[in-house]
Amino acid sequence: SLIMGKEKFHINIVVIGHVDSGKSTTTGHLIYKLGGIDKRVIEGFEKEAAEMNKRSFK
Repeated sequence: SLIMGKEKFHINIVVIGHVDSGKSTTTGHLIYKLGGIDKRVIEGFEKEAAEMNKRSFK
């Protein structure tokens, strides 16, 4: 698709791994690092985790 004159590529990926091996965490970090999640959203999650005394839940 074209957005403001820039072509945007879409890819499909599959993440396979054992239960509790970090698949969702890794995928979430990848999406964040690629700009798919706004920094303010992540900061909100971090604040919420701190309020629940779950600081490691980022």
